[in-house]
This record gives sequence, structure tokens and C-alpha cells, in this order.
Amino acid sequence: MIPTIKVGIQGVASMTVEELLEQYAAGVLNFNGVDLSEANLSGAKLSGVNLSDANLSIVNLSGANLSEANLSNAKLNVARLSGANLSSAILNNASLNVTNLIRADLSRAQLKGTSLIRAELIRADLSRADLLEANLTSADLREATLRQANLRHANLSEAVLKGASLTGANLEMANLNASDLSRCDISGANLRDAELRQAILRHANLSGADLSGANLRWADLSGANLRWADLSGAKLSGATLIGADLSNANLTNTIFIHADLTQAKLIRAEWIGADLTGATLTGAKLYATSRFGLKTEGMICEWVDLSPAGDRSIIQNFHSQDSRDFFNETPPTIRIIVDAAIEHEANFALAGAYYQIAQEYRGLKQPPSMESGARRTVFTFHVDSDEALFSTAYIAILPFLDAVSTQKNISRIVEMINNEVVGNQNLKSLKSPQIMEKLNIFIEQAMSQATTIKQMKKNIEVAGKLNFCKAPTQIILTNSSAHTLIAHDNPQFGKRFINRSALNASAYDDISNEATKYILPSLNMVMDFVKGFHYISY
Repeated sequence: MIPTIKVGIQGVASMTVEELLEQYAAGVLNFNGVDLSEANLSGAKLSGVNLSDANLSIVNLSGANLSEANLSNAKLNVARLSGANLSSAILNNASLNVTNLIRADLSRAQLKGTSLIRAELIRADLSRADLLEANLTSADLREATLRQANLRHANLSEAVLKGASLTGANLEMANLNASDLSRCDISGANLRDAELRQAILRHANLSGADLSGANLRWADLSGANLRWADLSGAKLSGATLIGADLSNANLTNTIFIHADLTQAKLIRAEWIGADLTGATLTGAKLYATSRFGLKTEGMICEWVDLSPAGDRSIIQNFHSQDSRDFFNETPPTIRIIVDAAIEHEANFALAGAYYQIAQEYRGLKQPPSMESGARRTVFTFHVDSDEALFSTAYIAILPFLDAVSTQKNISRIVEMINNEVVGNQNLKSLKSPQIMEKLNIFIEQAMSQATTIKQMKKNIEVAGKLNFCKAPTQIILTNSSAHTLIAHDNPQFGKRFINRSALNASAYDDISNEATKYILPSLNMVMDFVKGFHYISY
């Protein structure tokens, strides 16, 4: 026999606690609109009850079981719900202002548009709760659990969230102005376009968080963990980031005007287009961080730490305008200038060749840009660091007939540098021993990989048979200080301004043989080029 569930009459004005409990025990679940203000229902078991639109202000529901209850539009202002079980309850548009929800279980609860102004939610469990557009102004959420909670468009201004867990939470476009999030775990959270003006985030864990476009003006992020965080386009004017860890963070076009980044860890951070006008970067850790495309007017920086571990083993001090030059370097590039106009067949073949090369050689992960003229074609490769220029050029030239002579030149140039550094006492401290160590490691790896690539990659062999790839070339390296060095210049480059398609392969082979007579750049030119290296190794 199927049990019958009794349903109450809607619009009940008021009833005693005894009457409600008696009817609930008899199977009645619907108490819509009931008035129980100031009642004592502590410890009551009311799972699944319907108290929508009810007046429960100043009610004592501490320890009560209201799991899966419907409390939508209910008034629970100044109520006591400490330790209450509200898991999976429906509280949409309810009013819980100044309510005591200490240690309450609100996991998976629906709180869309709910008002929780100045509510006490210390150590409450709100994991996976839906708080879309909820108002938590000045709420106390110390050590609360909000893992994977939906707080999109929620108002948490001036809320206290010290030590709370917000891992994986959705805070997109939420208002967290002047909130206290110190020592919070917000890792992996979505804070896109969130308002965090003057927010306190000291020692907070924001690793992997999405803060793109967020407003963090005057926020305190001292000692915060922002590793792998996305802060692209975020506004951090006047923010404090002393000792913050921004390793591998995306800081593209981020605004740091007058921000304090003293001793911040920026190892391998990507910050092209960042605005550092008036910012303080003294003691910042910048190992493997590029330094071009930055706005640095009025920036303050007395020294930086360039050591791989950020342990101050490699310090670079600055005097007067030195820091401005240091933070405004040129992107290191390799230009292969081919003395011929490119044809569709060659364009297609080279695209395939460079794709296959990139599978073996990480330094060519990005395809080159190409400028084609009536007589010449220029391929430009962007390189991550100065030390990788020679090794990357060694690989980039592979599809061309000039590869052999170019690679010989590069090997001799690196040998010249090593001999000069070893033999000249004044050069032994050249920037850092790590520069020479990396340069040699990279060139040795390139030599080994070039052999493997030539043996295994058929597209390079196909490209090499084309007349375009047999034309004379010029290889120009540009370091991060904008100094250039011609690593190879075919003697026939620019000397035969005729229709090259009429030349046969043997003519180009003769040109290649003549290229072996190319004279190396002078030692002074080579050393001036290397002295312009900035230490930003991997």
C-alpha cells in the first residue's frame, strides 16, 4: 500500500511550534507563508519541508535538519541556524541578514539572489552552493568552505573570508571590494572581471586562478601565490605585491602603475605589454622573464635577482638609467634574407619543412614571419633568449643550400667566443658564467639535433631541391640590446640581379662553393654582440 502524504493549506498566517511539528510528523510538508517569528525550533527535524515565503525572523533553528527544504523568499533575519543542516535546501531570494549560520551545512544549497548581509558564516560549508547574485556584504565567512561554489555577480564587498576555501569557485564579475581574503585558498577559481579594489589578499593562494580583466587597484597581495595565474588585462594600479609569487603567470597587458613588486617572483612570467609606469621592482626575481614590450617610465628598481632558484646568487645592480635599458630590451631575432622572390611551391615546401623541424627542435615552436619582395624574401624568427640565437640559427637554416657554410660559421663564432672568454681575464665575468654555459649547451644540442632532423625529415629534403632554397642567403642575428651580427653572408648575395629561375642547379652549387670563402666577422664585432646579451636563460 502506497503511504499518503498530507499537504497543508497555503497561506497559513501563524501556528505554534507544537502544531507545526505535529503536522510534519503526520506527513504534512507544505507550510508556505507560515509565521513562526521568534519561535524555538532548535534541533528540529524538518527535512524536505516547504517554508517558502515564511516569516522565520529571530527563530532559533540551531542544529535543525532542513536538508532539501524549500525556504525560497523566506525571512530568516537575525535567525539562529548555527550547526543547521541546509544541504541541498532552496533559499532563493530569501532574507538571512545578520543570521547566525556558524558551522551550518549549506552544501549544494540554492541561494540565488539571497540576502546574507552581515551574516555569520564562520566555518560554514557552502561547497557547490549556487550563490548567483547573492548579497553577502560584510558577511563573516572566516574559514568557510566554498569549493566550486557559484558566486557569479555576487556582492561580497567588505566581507571577511580569512582562511576560507574557494578552490574552483566561480566569482566572475563578483564584487569583492575591500573584502578580506587573506590566506584564502582561491586556486583554480574564476575571477574574470571581478571587482577587488582594496581587497586584502595577503598570502592567499591564487595559483592557476583566472583574474583576467579583474580590478585589483590598491589591493594587498603581499606574499600571495599567483603561480600560473591569468592576470592578462587586469588592473593592479597601486597594488602591493611585495614577495608575491607570479612565476609562469600571464601578465600580458596587465597594469601595474605605481604597484609595489619589491622582491616579487616573476620567474618565466609572460608580461609583454605590461604597464610598469612608476612601479617598484627592486629585488624582483626575473630568471627566464623577457623584458621587451614594457612601459617603464618612472619605474624604481635598484637591483634584480637573475638566479634560477631566486636565491640571490646572481644579482644585477643598477645605477641611474641602467634599469630603464634593462627593462626595454629588443626581442632577440634571426633573419634569413633570401636573395630571391618566393614562389608558391617554395612557400608550401618551407611551411612543411619548418613544421617538421619544430617537432624535434623546441626553439622553433613558432613559425617565422615572412616578407616577400620582388627580389628578396625575409624570414624572421623570434627567439626566447640571447643565448639561443646561435643554436636556433644553426637549425633554422637547414632547408637552404647555405646551411653547411652557415653552420660552419656559427661553430667558428662560438669557438671564438669561448677562446676569448677563457684567455681574457677581463671577460671571464662576462654577465654570468651561466651565459657561456647555456650558449655551449644549446649549440651542442643543435648540432646533434640537426643531424637527426636531416636524416629523418623528408620535407627538408624536398625543400632543398627547389631553386629558391639554393639562392644566396644572408643571416642576421639581433640580440636583446638591439646589436646585430651577420652570422653568414654569401659572397654572391645581391650580386646577380637577374631572373634567378633561369639559373640552373649547377649555377647555385657554384655559388654555394664560393660561399665557403666567406670571412668571419671580426672578434671585436662578435664580442660586442655577446656583451649585449641579457641574462634571461631557461
